[in-house]
Amino acid sequence: MYLVYKPEGNDEPHRWQYDPRKLMSAEREALEKRTGRDFSDFTQAVLKGNSQCRRALLHMFLKRDHPGVRYEDVDFAWDELSLEQTRSELQLIREQAAEHASPDQREAMLAGLDKAIAEAFDDSADGEGKAQLPIVG
Repeated sequence: MYLVYKPEGNDEPHRWQYDPRKLMSAEREALEKRTGRDFSDFTQAVLKGNSQCRRALLHMFLKRDHPGVRYEDVDFAWDELSLEQTRSELQLIREQAAEHASPDQREAMLAGLDKAIAEAFDDSADGEGKAQLPIVG
């Protein structure tokens, strides 16, 4: 999964690979402290669109690139920040949908997923192995 930040006026978005399992302990602890959530709840809240959690995550990634950036300086319009699933994550979801979706929903679901897979950012160069959904349990 990618956290994608495209501030107004920028032609190209900034894209960070977001895999909660790969965050360092100091980063996880800072996210927990900033949001008041344990890390498992944090990862789910990010996916559900919790603004505070997404802001904290954006701050963490910006801080990697610009160590002096302060949380108070991180502000974004809702449409400037998004999560995008990788092609391999979408393929995993498609496999699960093909197996478990009800027959009356399967065709439409698979067609939508096929379209999303075709448009997804190509993550094949990342070489991370088998795709996993970005939730820490």
